[in-house]
Amino acid sequence: MIALPEYPLTDAEIMALLASEGEEQNATQLWEVIVKYNGDLGVVQAGLGAAVELLGDNFAILTLPPELIPKLYTYSQIEYIELPKDVSLTLVESMAQACITPVHSPAGRYQLSGQGVIVGMIDSGIDYTHPDFRDENGATRILFLWDQSGSGPPPAGFERGTEYNSTALNTALQNPQPLSVIPLMDKVGHGTGVAGVSAGNGRSSGGVELGAAPKASLIVVKLGAGGRGGSARTTDIMRALKYITDKAGELGMPVAVNLSFGTNNGSHGGSSLFEAYVDSVAGRGKTVIVAATGNEGFAGHHFGGQLTQGQTIDAPFRVDGGHSSVYLALWKHFADTFDLEIIAPGGQSSGVLRPTTPLVQTRLGQTALTVHYGQPSFYNPNQEVFIQLRGVGGGVTPGIWQLFITGRQVVQGDFHIWLPTIEEVGVTTAFLRPDPYMTLTLPSTATRVISVGGYNAAIGAPADFSGRGYTFGQVQVKPDLVAPAVGVRSTRTGGGYDSFTGTSFAAPFVTGAAALMMEWGIIRGNDPFLYGQRVKAFLQQSATRSSGQQYPNPIWGYGTLCLKAAMDALTEYNANK
Repeated sequence: MIALPEYPLTDAEIMALLASEGEEQNATQLWEVIVKYNGDLGVVQAGLGAAVELLGDNFAILTLPPELIPKLYTYSQIEYIELPKDVSLTLVESMAQACITPVHSPAGRYQLSGQGVIVGMIDSGIDYTHPDFRDENGATRILFLWDQSGSGPPPAGFERGTEYNSTALNTALQNPQPLSVIPLMDKVGHGTGVAGVSAGNGRSSGGVELGAAPKASLIVVKLGAGGRGGSARTTDIMRALKYITDKAGELGMPVAVNLSFGTNNGSHGGSSLFEAYVDSVAGRGKTVIVAATGNEGFAGHHFGGQLTQGQTIDAPFRVDGGHSSVYLALWKHFADTFDLEIIAPGGQSSGVLRPTTPLVQTRLGQTALTVHYGQPSFYNPNQEVFIQLRGVGGGVTPGIWQLFITGRQVVQGDFHIWLPTIEEVGVTTAFLRPDPYMTLTLPSTATRVISVGGYNAAIGAPADFSGRGYTFGQVQVKPDLVAPAVGVRSTRTGGGYDSFTGTSFAAPFVTGAAALMMEWGIIRGNDPFLYGQRVKAFLQQSATRSSGQQYPNPIWGYGTLCLKAAMDALTEYNANK
């Protein structure tokens, strides 16, 4: 059994202790930890031998052996720590449906193209050879491309990856075999498709398949794959946000950043260090951050309940075969005291689990069970109960699992549980009685991002897969608005075009729209403060709304994207101020 520290355990300490027993990772590996700090981290660096990456605004990433993580709390400079979470791709009719085409028109009032604005892409990479990301002379429109998993040299201030500037990319493009010069390809194709929606110029189609901001410059980050199962991590996204916004600041250019990755591992209330950092970056410079709400609407991965004193609620869930590990993240109000019991498909019971024992490890047949009652932080007054099922000598036992939650002392009584995302465990691992609301993935739950859900523009109906709001705890209206997400035609790795579906392909409509707004406001001097929350406000105010529907709501937010209406509202407002 693991020896417990004398002070309350944090999630990071629990995971470090598990690592020391070989349960989660090899203890000889180095771990990344997100920290909020004050003062000089050089003291921590010297004392623990930790590698330190400063992200700005008193956020940093420390890399150190897992057994040293609990010692971070002995330093007064450390205010809070959080382990990175693995994040997953969230896979989408037309620019006309989003009212972007009239804003492009050479005969129109605005004639916007994104010229002078950066579109930042944080994704699976990009096919830099695709004609739609090259100008009329064949030169790249990509200012910088950082492959986080490359062997070097990395960008200045970062520890890993390979950075390519436009000069290097153009040198490769002048070769008949560009991939022999820079052998970097978006094998997944997701990032290439997302980039085409936000900023493709349609050169492969004679200008027909035109993205939202066809003359914008691009800064692209191909996310690393250092998480479990080869997934990217929240720390990778944090590095990418710093990289893109730092570059934009150096160039003196406004930037709209697209995030189409997400996780279910968090409170869904905007209160993690990850979300706090995203909000912090959204407040830097002339920046807009856009995030997809994920594809969890119909996945069956959220269960919500309301307990009264002494009541027991059963939250049964099915685990499909072949999963080495499955987590359940239960979030509740700290004022409430809940007892838990978990019963495996074979009938083995964990017994009654109470918060008086903050860490429980046991075996239910061939599945190892870990349950950790967390503590509130200065960022979040709520409590997480983290439940992990891990196969021993094979996968987690498939079948119907039962989770019983009993209200021992109840003040508020509402709680929410999330399973991993559809990209991690599919749709057959799911709750038997799921709740489709509060299915937004992080970081679309962050306050300052523009959170974008998806709808089927061909029939004017919401997409059943689109993540729905609102948020937990301090309730925020999310999504902010929705955009086309079904059968969206965009750029394909290797050339040409393909059809895509998912909220990942709704978000870049809004990212490109934001770039056009900043071109009109900042580059052309019509509204020098048109960035951040101001962009969000005009997009919400001008969104298309159906009669008979109450807005905002958890499915549509403030309505569907209509850039032309936003531009008209901006023009009128600036003329009358």
